[in-house]
Amino acid sequence: MLASSTTPAPTGFHRHHNGGGLVADTAYVADTAYVGPDAQVRDRAQVHGDARILNYARVAGNAEVYGTARVAGNARVYGRAQVFDMARVFDSAQVSDSARVFGGAMVYGIAEISGDAKINGNARIFGKALIDHGQFDQ
Repeated sequence: MLASSTTPAPTGFHRHHNGGGLVADTAYVADTAYVGPDAQVRDRAQVHGDARILNYARVAGNAEVYGTARVAGNARVYGRAQVFDMARVFDSAQVSDSARVFGGAMVYGIAEISGDAKINGNARIFGKALIDHGQFDQ
């Protein structure tokens, strides 16, 4: 829906030039990153490199998304979470606290990754999975 990218940004936000999504004035999104028209980067979150925030995804808190990572669908990345390298977080998945998703890992469905969990390599976490610590790689 490109229509939302043509509406003025609410107070405290601006529209990112690459995609038209909402970015809080306190957040940072690199010029090379993409924030889709219905996506949001809030609070003090940071999006670097060629990362893409798509659909209705939200990145908030002090979270970081970088590399060629993708956050899409209704996914949420928040707290001090990091999603990087070629990782993908999509559907209604959530990554929070100090969790890290990286490498070629994917988190999707309604999976929740939190605490100090590390999901990397070619790991696939999906469905109703709840992971709050440990390292999962494949």
